Amino acid sequence: MIITEPEGPTSPFQSYSDPERAVDRLIEIYREETGRLTEEFRAVIDGAHVRGRIHAYYPEVRFETDTYARLDSRLAYGFVHGPGRYGTTVTRPDLFRRYLVAQLGLLIRNHAVPVEVGRSDTPIPLHFALPGDVEVSVDITEKLGRPLRDVFDVPDLAITDDAIVNGVHGSAPGLPDPLAPFTAPRIDYSLHRLQHYTATAAEHFQNFVLFTNYQFYMDEFIHYARGQIADPASGYIEFVEPGNVVTRAGETTPASGAAPVRLPQMPAYHLVRPGSAGITMVNIGVGPSNAKTITDHIAVLRPHAWLMLGHCAGLRNSQKLGDYVLAHAYVREDHVLDADLPAWVPIPALSEIQVAMEEAVEEVTGLTGWELKSVMRTGTVATIDNRNWELRDHSGPVYRLSQSRAIALDMESATIAANGYRFRVPYGTLLCVSDKPLHGELKLPGMATQFYRRQVSQHLAIGIRAMEKLRAMPSEKLHSRKLRSFDEVAFQ
Repeated sequence: MIITEPEGPTSPFQSYSDPERAVDRLIEIYREETGRLTEEFRAVIDGAHVRGRIHAYYPEVRFETDTYARLDSRLAYGFVHGPGRYGTTVTRPDLFRRYLVAQLGLLIRNHAVPVEVGRSDTPIPLHFALPGDVEVSVDITEKLGRPLRDVFDVPDLAITDDAIVNGVHGSAPGLPDPLAPFTAPRIDYSLHRLQHYTATAAEHFQNFVLFTNYQFYMDEFIHYARGQIADPASGYIEFVEPGNVVTRAGETTPASGAAPVRLPQMPAYHLVRPGSAGITMVNIGVGPSNAKTITDHIAVLRPHAWLMLGHCAGLRNSQKLGDYVLAHAYVREDHVLDADLPAWVPIPALSEIQVAMEEAVEEVTGLTGWELKSVMRTGTVATIDNRNWELRDHSGPVYRLSQSRAIALDMESATIAANGYRFRVPYGTLLCVSDKPLHGELKLPGMATQFYRRQVSQHLAIGIRAMEKLRAMPSEKLHSRKLRSFDEVAFQ
């Protein structure tokens, strides 16, 4: 068998005024392109002779308007800012179907102009096109007798970046301006990294995400999730664990998946509701690097909110172990985002998130008004990248913490909030004071274990209740203008 180089994307773009049909066409193109690429790859494995290069191309959606007018000016997204040509490449339209239908529907309705769908000229890398049960190994090079990239397109980091979402993208003359915050190659990169870091596939992630830095919280979430799955009135339909182990509502044994031999770096668990309206919880471990890594990748799924639930050092003598800290500002000394979001950029508190979390604390603790202040303070959280900051000369760090009016210190919260701000994902932080190093109250092993057992269950219950409140909000209220800049892309 001889495989010859296929022609480039020559099929014309088609216009659609129905977003459902437009997405159907995106799915059709994507399946055709990836299916052909997979077949040709398998043929190479079976010994087919290759003549030339083998390409497949992402589908693309385009939009053009000649007016500044739009139907609804109240929305924070769903429109372009002025006359021009716009477009975006699309990957996994099956996975993003609900999102794409919503975004294209708003665009068509606000401008009364159809969208166009066709094949782009952006190649699909082989690694991103293959099904999960097909592996690309070093043996392939031996079969080909030359490097893989001589025959197939491979990931190109030159076009896989955050230029659009960072606001530094410059469209080349004659090319459309971006419609979406991420290109298809950038999304594909993150979808594959999510499986690697969390041992769960992207399709299991829910729109409301909890992050924590302790396994105690994960154990409690697993216990809670199993109870919800057993309750037919809960509204949850599946519980997914690392290894894509899926337990369906009303069942006690998994229907599919296989638990990994060892947990991944950042294990994720998903309590699934219809429409991805459930809760995902991820143990990100310790440190701002992990916090940035996981939020870099989850952001491409366009979740509705993410919250940090973790432990912190209390910085005020009036605080007690077990008190809560609701962050309303952040001191960013994590340094991992300096190149993408300078430290001088303020990270504002989002009223919808703040209100939901404060109401959740009230409902779970049973305290209100003045009594609530006995267990929770609202204030600035400082995030640093040095876990052993106490071992350095205290004069510098303590002075900065005092000047910032910080009431708590950790290693993840500001990073998660800053990346939420950068990616336009609503964010929030509720921490629990586990030690007071400036006041001689350090965690000893016995104290820590007792503290965790007592406090984690309540803390997690507050986080889950806050997510339930956010889920009840209209998405246009949650995704407000607060996270949008001057010249935004149309997609949320």
